[in-house]
Amino acid sequence: MATAPPKSVLLSWSGGKDSCLALWEIQHGTELRVESLLTTVTRDYDRISMHGVRCELLQRQAWSLGLPLHQVQISKNAGNDEYESEMGRALAHHHALGIDHVAFGDLFLEDIRAYRQRLLAANGMTGLYPVWGRDTHRLVREFIDLGFRTVVVCVDPAKLDPQFVGRTIDERFLGELPQGVDPCGENGEFHTFVFDGPLFAKPVAFSFGEIVHRDSFWFCDLLPRP
Repeated sequence: MATAPPKSVLLSWSGGKDSCLALWEIQHGTELRVESLLTTVTRDYDRISMHGVRCELLQRQAWSLGLPLHQVQISKNAGNDEYESEMGRALAHHHALGIDHVAFGDLFLEDIRAYRQRLLAANGMTGLYPVWGRDTHRLVREFIDLGFRTVVVCVDPAKLDPQFVGRTIDERFLGELPQGVDPCGENGEFHTFVFDGPLFAKPVAFSFGEIVHRDSFWFCDLLPRP
């Protein structure tokens, strides 16, 4: 009897550790196939929205992972209407190709999941959540133990001291996090960029640029390196 081909899905991709863990779970725990990474980028800055990572590094990351990349372009002052309109265009494009599921690296925020479900349903699609409900303390250590390497690129100073921006997540980093800060940054305390690990053909090379305060957040700029 012929084996059914794996179901194709999109993966919502921030470039950070949670979406990377979702990719790992999909590729090692399911028969799903990631057809494309789906990333929201701010066209005015040519950077990943919210995370502030240059799109050149995003593209190198996707290449090293061996996956196509679909960039959803929004303006720097985009509200929900613009975001939902542009994301709807992207979802409609892939839905027309026969893809009806989008996977996310969300962990426990019910309101975010409900919002995603409503947006997807409006476009005839359904969400998948490969790491939903996992204990974040165990999950981040599994991430480290697997050999993934990630750097903190954005910190919300209302939730975490800016000294943590630009640091690599390791045992020392976790040990120094204040009590009440989620070790995966699920409450928006920090955002990351994964540059190496078992899914990568080779590390994404970069050097550290300046650390800047912009729009109430602290960002560490990463500069592409040959």
